Amino acid sequence: MVAPLAAGSSVDIMARLLAEQWSARLGVPVPVENRPAANGTVALGQVARMPPDGYVAALTGQTSVAFNPHLYAALPYDPFRDFTYIARIAGVSNALVVRASSPFQSLAELLAAARARPGMLTYSSGGVGTTHHLSSALLAQQAGVEFTHVPYRGAPQGILAVQTGEVDFAYYNITTLLAGIRGGALRPLAVTSAGRSPFLPDVAAMKELGFSQYELTTWFAVATVAGTPAPIVARMREVTDAMLQDPAVRRRLVELGFELLEPVPLEGMLPMMREEHARWGAVIRVSGARLE
Repeated sequence: MVAPLAAGSSVDIMARLLAEQWSARLGVPVPVENRPAANGTVALGQVARMPPDGYVAALTGQTSVAFNPHLYAALPYDPFRDFTYIARIAGVSNALVVRASSPFQSLAELLAAARARPGMLTYSSGGVGTTHHLSSALLAQQAGVEFTHVPYRGAPQGILAVQTGEVDFAYYNITTLLAGIRGGALRPLAVTSAGRSPFLPDVAAMKELGFSQYELTTWFAVATVAGTPAPIVARMREVTDAMLQDPAVRRRLVELGFELLEPVPLEGMLPMMREEHARWGAVIRVSGARLE
């Protein structure tokens, strides 16, 4: 099981849970390999060139399918040609956080400071083109303000930068923020889901705070190499469905901060990928984000 982002990221957390469940249900070891480089493009390019024999799978999602094709002039993989998508696993929304000692008690206060000092407020991300980056870029677009982006090598480093005051604020997956929020190191100001998050019920959604068009819930999916024999793909889908129907696994997903999503039929996976690709292309073009 290839996790194309860093250890400790939401992708890594999900990949390890999935691998654990596959291993138990298939009766064979399913090791996880983290290959964090270039927003996951290197790892997925490697997976795309592997034999279609059912011995490799990858945790993928919006970054790989809907963001990277619009961020890079060239990719080492084609998200529609090179993979067979097995199942959508779960989702996670982001939260906007500041350090506990931050002077900003609300989103309105943060935006007022940004308007008073254009470009002076900083935000971190786990890298250019991540949902962390695009969440803040979308806020800047919709609020008509200017921030300065400070990308880090991964979400854990970027979150630490918020906690220590190296940057003023950031958006990260709620799954990766819960420990810091519950421990009092971080103060959440908003969430990016359509409504309030069950994990942070006292924190307003962006839509409640005057941003009616602001919504971002990241989904994760598992894929294998295109051309993998249909019986193997069907078996992968079978064990994944069994995992997602297991009450203990569902409770574990919620405990980790993931949102349970309606299942997408196997034949509906590729059309869903194409829809997401088109939707986020428009956002990224406006943001001006590019990667080499």
